[in-house]
Amino acid sequence: MRQLTFIGPGKLEWWDVPAPQIRAGTDAIVRPIAVARCDLDYAMVTGAAPLPGPFAFGHECAGEIVEVGDAVTNVKPGDKVVVPFQISCGACDHCLRGWTNACLSVTRGAVYGMKPICGEEFGGALSEFIHVPFADHMLVPLPDGVSPQVLAGGSDNIADAWRTVAPYMEQYPNASVLVLGSGRGIGLYAVQVALARGAARVLYAEIGSGSEAMRMAKEMGAEVQHVPVPKDVKSLGSFNITVDSSGDVEGLNLAIRSTGVCGTCTSNSVYFDNAVPFPMMRMYTKGISFHTSRVHARAVLPDVIHDVACGHFHPEQVTTLEASFSDAAEVMDDPGPKVVFTNDWV
Repeated sequence: MRQLTFIGPGKLEWWDVPAPQIRAGTDAIVRPIAVARCDLDYAMVTGAAPLPGPFAFGHECAGEIVEVGDAVTNVKPGDKVVVPFQISCGACDHCLRGWTNACLSVTRGAVYGMKPICGEEFGGALSEFIHVPFADHMLVPLPDGVSPQVLAGGSDNIADAWRTVAPYMEQYPNASVLVLGSGRGIGLYAVQVALARGAARVLYAEIGSGSEAMRMAKEMGAEVQHVPVPKDVKSLGSFNITVDSSGDVEGLNLAIRSTGVCGTCTSNSVYFDNAVPFPMMRMYTKGISFHTSRVHARAVLPDVIHDVACGHFHPEQVTTLEASFSDAAEVMDDPGPKVVFTNDWV
């Protein structure tokens, strides 16, 4: 079968590889229908994320089940599903606690489309088929009336944005929310979730040169501010909830400086340099709660899908380019916030 393979920054190739097979009764084989480009995919392709190839590429996926093992009972061939990017069993102690990013039944950090993260190849979403273990747990049905293109990003980025805002809104009546972004999709999803959850104020501040994302955030109903050099800005205000999606150490520190007393700051940026300076005294005296980790994608995905199906927010508004699988290698580095690929091989 065809598989998009990451070789190195700026280099993707289509490889012919063996198609995945059912290995256990709890497995399923899924044909990807729509695959979204994760913000980390963009960073890998442009060289900002130093992950070495080769490995199967793509991990935000919605698709159709084509085969299931004889022990699968919750889903069946023909069902449209969202496939979480992290692999989890749903039955171990961690999964039962909702810690699906740290399942005890698989290799630590097991994910699609990013072999260097865990050292084991699980396949990539930009392929003709993908193998899904623990199918009854892993595969989340796509609601009627919601297209795979809308929720492909639910596998990772949409879920990752949702968890930075939604769980904290009830703690803060008339909440104020700050999102530090970098022009990619995840910050815009966080803006959407904050607005949908009724935040009294939402500010999207963008690090760097400014981009189309600022215009989009404004159209969504957020305030916007360009922050070319975050270290030169003392604070953007005092916010109950702050989100660091900037991927910039100074942006992270600006988010913390802008977090109000007893506020919550979540960073879903990936910092490959372990030496990230932190204003611990400021955080201590203000009583700031700080969260960083990979999202527990499977655990929050049902809530994300419910919010989208009910029309609370619209991920498709963040998509700036729709392309075919066949064109994926050529347009993966498109500078827009979000690219979604549709399977043109069926």
